[in-house]
Amino acid sequence: MKEYLALNEQARLREEDPFTGKWLSISDNTITTETSRFEVDLNRPREKAVYLKPEDSWGLKVWKSELPEEYYNDSIKKFDIFYTELEKQINHLLEKNKYVVVYDLHSYNYKRNGADAPPEDDIQNPELNLGTGTLDRKFWAPVIDRFITDSRTYNFMGRNIDVRENIKFKGGYLARWIHQKYPKSVCSLSIEFRKFFMDEWTGLPNPEIINEIGSMLNFSLKGVLEELQNFKTN
Repeated sequence: MKEYLALNEQARLREEDPFTGKWLSISDNTITTETSRFEVDLNRPREKAVYLKPEDSWGLKVWKSELPEEYYNDSIKKFDIFYTELEKQINHLLEKNKYVVVYDLHSYNYKRNGADAPPEDDIQNPELNLGTGTLDRKFWAPVIDRFITDSRTYNFMGRNIDVRENIKFKGGYLARWIHQKYPKSVCSLSIEFRKFFMDEWTGLPNPEIINEIGSMLNFSLKGVLEELQNFKTN
């Protein structure tokens, strides 16, 4: 497939979610993939999971020419395998738990105008955007509100980070799939970190900030679990 790729490595990596895998240590139950979103985007509907046109991929020309059908089919197969495995893992957890919370971890760019250009306005770019647009907000309110409160009040290297709900993103296909299939038993929190933990143009990370984000996510678990315990006793 690489022989058809028009994007250079730097441009491709700029749109990926680097270093987010380091936060998976907060849980023993994790699913991750090393497949590039330019091969198959697991957070989009199946029919849109493979970027075929520039309008599918932020105006970027991904392929030198039309992608052969065999490559497209291979990518879609990976999509199907992922969701089959996700369903198996969730079902396994629900055998032992009445409720499950998923931390759906992502990152996003906010300096799209160039490395030396000013970043986008903070008003529309919170450091942590919590997407809850695909779930029953009223039903899951205790979990959502506790996550937001604990994340906002966490001592993040001597300050509080900007945490807001449904400003930049409202949640993608993965969250929608979960909430359609398990509306009253699984709460998927779409957690999108602005790339303040790295230089999105050079790709260089800030390990201290990355580790602190992991600590903040770990801190949030206690409150979320307390709210789930309250669900069980209601």
